[in-house]
Amino acid sequence: MDTGTHVVMGLALGGLATLDPAVAPHTATASAVMIGTIIGSQIPDIDTVLKLRSNAVYIRNHRGITHSVPAVFLWPLLITGIIFFFNPDANLLHLWLWTQIAVFLHVFVDIFNAYGTQALRPFSCKWVALGVINTFDPFIFGIHVAGLVVWIMGAPPGYTFLVVYGILIFYYFLRFSAKREVVNAVKQIVPDATQIVVAPTMKFHHWKVAVMTESEFFVGRAHGKTVRILDKFNRVPVPDTPVIIAAKKDTNISAFLSFSPVYRWEVKEFDDYYEVRFIDLRYRSNGHYPFVAVAHLDPDLNIINSYTGWIFSEEKLRKKLTILPS
Repeated sequence: MDTGTHVVMGLALGGLATLDPAVAPHTATASAVMIGTIIGSQIPDIDTVLKLRSNAVYIRNHRGITHSVPAVFLWPLLITGIIFFFNPDANLLHLWLWTQIAVFLHVFVDIFNAYGTQALRPFSCKWVALGVINTFDPFIFGIHVAGLVVWIMGAPPGYTFLVVYGILIFYYFLRFSAKREVVNAVKQIVPDATQIVVAPTMKFHHWKVAVMTESEFFVGRAHGKTVRILDKFNRVPVPDTPVIIAAKKDTNISAFLSFSPVYRWEVKEFDDYYEVRFIDLRYRSNGHYPFVAVAHLDPDLNIINSYTGWIFSEEKLRKKLTILPS
């Protein structure tokens, strides 16, 4: 989920913690738990700082080790230890318990996005992405904000957020049901599909669709049970040519390939360089596919420059690559 949603979830958990008899009557514990749930709801995303190094490092590692099984247990211990050092009057056990819940909930809700997490590391590096909730979901964010407003107005926070999370459980079931209907509709249109990727949007009934068969890619949009195919491409296996092999050794290209499950490729040969491009088919926007990885290689197959990330125009891509004049 986005940072704003994780913030309001941390506040909500701090309010929910007032139902704990060891928290509510004890001011030191209540304040420590609130700090713990807010920090715990944010800490797994500390790997966002990897963007300062490069997009390739960020794509390969974001929601990786910081969302792993060991991290889910180590983050609460670290946070609890620091908070308890400054607030030794707090109940240590219950401070750890609520901080643990906050960290676990952060990783758990991230699994429901299309981006997903490597939550099973170190047992598996597979990305777990259920694709039923958008990274920013207006309903989830809005109901948390509504709960906070009701709390400010004087309602008991514990019972308020108990109701909020009861509603959200029902909402998640609705999202799974809606996605299942889209998948079934896609199977009617493309009965020989070998892989179907359905990604949510901010609108409840709108979904992005990418489909693979043995020989073709299909890209479309769904509104409710109605699926519309917008683009179709021949599915050509990536060849083991010297140019492709050299390009795959580039950090930006390899990061893209480690992350994207549905993509097509292009190779263009110019007078003094080659261009290798991989295009993710999951994120079609206004007829454009903005998530790409591009590498330029000289005639000796050395990497000249490369880039991976979100680009919404060729002009911006050229600026990123600082391409040599043709």
